[in-house]
Amino acid sequence: MPSPEGNLTWVAASERPDLLAPPVAAALEHVPGVRVAPIDSTLADTAAFCEAYDVAPEASANCVVVEARRGEETTLAAVMVLATDRADINRVVRKHLGARKISFADQSKAQELTGMQQGAITPVGLPAGWPVLVDEAVVAAGPVVIGAGVRGAKLLLDGSALAALPTAEVIALAVR
Repeated sequence: MPSPEGNLTWVAASERPDLLAPPVAAALEHVPGVRVAPIDSTLADTAAFCEAYDVAPEASANCVVVEARRGEETTLAAVMVLATDRADINRVVRKHLGARKISFADQSKAQELTGMQQGAITPVGLPAGWPVLVDEAVVAAGPVVIGAGVRGAKLLLDGSALAALPTAEVIALAVR
């Protein structure tokens, strides 16, 4: 039966910094109890990952990077929702960030700015000052699997730990 741990072997993330993008390893102090597991990097995308490793989709959270613009001002932010939900980017996120226009950030730009691989960007270790918008369902979910900054690993932590990140804000942002 699918679970948050699935059939992976999890260890304390501090014991395996080789499985983390450098900014993620440097930010572990902000997320107590986080664990890491190696995965096949070709199975990093959520649906393939959950199926291959017997992880429940409702125990998997996705991070997307958005670019919000108002006049000359641009804000990059991370948005976290459960894999079973969809973030309301155009209404809720745009309004929350005070933007006139919002879009998904260019992947190569996001990779360059975060120091993380495309498809594995995680809120742990993002550049200082980036808002991290966490859907309330992620915080309430208990253990969730998120990216590790590299496609060859995943993190397991309590969803409520994301609310404790320095720039995190918990809001209702998913369309269910």
